[in-house]
Amino acid sequence: MQQKIQITASPEDASNSEIIKRLAAQKLNVAASEISDIRIERKSIDARSREPKINLTLNVFCGEKPVLLKEEFKYQNVTNKPEVVIVGSGPAGLFASLRLIELGLKPVILERGKNVSERKKDIAAMIRAKTVNAESNYCYGEGGAGTFSDGKLYTRSNKRGNVFGILQRFHFHGAQDEILYESHPHIGTDKLPEIVKNMSRTIVECGGKIYFDSKVDDIIISNKKALGVKCSNGNIYEAKAIALATGHSARDIYELLDRKNIKIEAKNFAVGVRVEHPQSLIDSIQYHCKTRGEFLPAASYALTAQAYGRGVYSFCMCPGGYIVPASTSAAEIVVNGMSSSQRHTAFANSGIVVETRIEDLKDFEKYENMCGLKFQQQIEQSSFANGGGGQVAPAQRLTDFVNSKYSSSLPDCSYIVGLATSALHEWLPDALARRLQEAFRIFDKKMRGFLTAEALIAGVESRSSSPVRIPRNDDMQHVDIEGLYVCGEGAGYAGGITSSAMDGEKCAEKIKNAVFK
Repeated sequence: MQQKIQITASPEDASNSEIIKRLAAQKLNVAASEISDIRIERKSIDARSREPKINLTLNVFCGEKPVLLKEEFKYQNVTNKPEVVIVGSGPAGLFASLRLIELGLKPVILERGKNVSERKKDIAAMIRAKTVNAESNYCYGEGGAGTFSDGKLYTRSNKRGNVFGILQRFHFHGAQDEILYESHPHIGTDKLPEIVKNMSRTIVECGGKIYFDSKVDDIIISNKKALGVKCSNGNIYEAKAIALATGHSARDIYELLDRKNIKIEAKNFAVGVRVEHPQSLIDSIQYHCKTRGEFLPAASYALTAQAYGRGVYSFCMCPGGYIVPASTSAAEIVVNGMSSSQRHTAFANSGIVVETRIEDLKDFEKYENMCGLKFQQQIEQSSFANGGGGQVAPAQRLTDFVNSKYSSSLPDCSYIVGLATSALHEWLPDALARRLQEAFRIFDKKMRGFLTAEALIAGVESRSSSPVRIPRNDDMQHVDIEGLYVCGEGAGYAGGITSSAMDGEKCAEKIKNAVFK
């Protein structure tokens, strides 16, 4: 007999399988010896009361053993099947490729950056030298920006596709069991590179192709039909379907489309800063305690506010994490955050970004559909100009920023490249600075102690979403170019790993249905 139940336990009890078994037996009014197995289906933390609790949804088996559910995906050999060119190997590109294999088509991935192993070396060199390799960094290379993110898989985009199916594919390729039942699943930047390599291995072993150091610099079009792409190394790849899955940082793709008069659109996006607190402070606020217990994870938060007519919100919150350089150009500074699977650093960081609408960019109207991208570039260049040289980021104590004061010193920080004291309230666009200042005051009312001199902000967090959309029809083809499919964050239709992966899978299905019926 199998029954689904819900129980609530203390963090310590929830970590003990024998206690969980005893609580389940009490709930079902059976002897613990009658329970043959328990599977966790859902796990979440309720920290609203003074004593945090763990909510568990369990599948309890009495008198029978559960059937082990092993993910089975029909990754067939597609060596001699029709080819589909995928530009980019981020979540959208990888999941599109895996789905194409299931559908009997051969993916040919063109990735501008390097494989994971070589990419790690370039990132380490970048941190040591405080400079940027424009083609191999935290954004470009095998797995895209997702490889060296922390792998937060929570999404509200359930209507886009099968969220659990995405989690299962990650699990199949090496992710930990917990992602299948945690309410906010998270893989960790320490585990993602190997998982990405496993996905690439599946694609190649099934007959697909992945070409690294293959930057696409032209799309071959005739009579409004995409016939192939040309790479900067001179190689040309032809196919009946081309899928752009280039991510939101591949500005040269937007510029290419603009030069070729292929329609693109400016869209609303978000820009802000990254804030960092001591993790112990966030723990004390969220868990209502002086010291977090050993059975509780590093606390997180999600904050929103309305400030002078625009939404301001936390983005990519990284408990027990660290700030990293996410620039793709040596003359720009962009910061991002990530955390390992253990989330064990002494710091908690999050992007705090402000809704930026097209009508807010009057000074960039001459750039038309590229106005948001040009604004994004300018603020990243300002961040570089106000930093400490190289990728040393400009920073300010949070209280000083809110009070428009210069910081004479900075607290300890996780950003290994280094920080330089800077008056962000002076050089950030006035509307952006004022909204951030007001939002931080509001956040302090929601989380007492959030606004503190122990926290700092670093600039700038500008790649949370794309400032450009590539318009597509219901078949996910460009509205004017037959055979040119667009998906993921770079197309402006997704945000985050899971929604991008679902968009990639959907794109593969559309290609199969439209081109290879």
